[in-house]
Amino acid sequence: MNTLTNLHNAIFNAIEKALDGWAPGLLARLVFSSVTLVFFWNSAITKIGSGLFSPSIGAYAQIFPKKFEAAGYDTSAMSTLDTLVVLAGTYAEFLLPLLILIGLFTRLSAAAMIGFITVMSFVDITGHNADAKTMGMVFDRFQDGVILDQRLLWIFPLVYLVIKGAGAVSADALLARRHRPEPTTPAL
Repeated sequence: MNTLTNLHNAIFNAIEKALDGWAPGLLARLVFSSVTLVFFWNSAITKIGSGLFSPSIGAYAQIFPKKFEAAGYDTSAMSTLDTLVVLAGTYAEFLLPLLILIGLFTRLSAAAMIGFITVMSFVDITGHNADAKTMGMVFDRFQDGVILDQRLLWIFPLVYLVIKGAGAVSADALLARRHRPEPTTPAL
């Protein structure tokens, strides 16, 4: 049994050593992006109104559903702060997934995306009155809860990226290599 354990450890240690530094960060970014990038970009597109700094009516309805309903769906009744939050949320949906995909400012982008997904989930539950099936429950026998199950899986690669970074195949690594100080040679 000891020989089998040693063989097992040797094989998987070799795999880990070969992949370490580049594969896990790259794979975390690709998995997150392949599942969510188009989703977030399509969502952001629905929030853009007549101009870059003019949110659509749907943007307010998605981000502040109850407040916007109470305002009679009148965008002029929403505060400047509300508009800034809607614009920030809209552009975060465009920018954060892109930054994660290319691996630029990855740790900060992934942390911000975790916050974004958390707020999005809170709004879906409280503002859009998500039902129990949509919310789901962790450790139940169903895997199709859109909020708890699905978004927990979205967040996992982001947590990895916050902790370990984007890896060697990323814009972060490229910038780090370009800005690394030149080694100095000692004077003779």
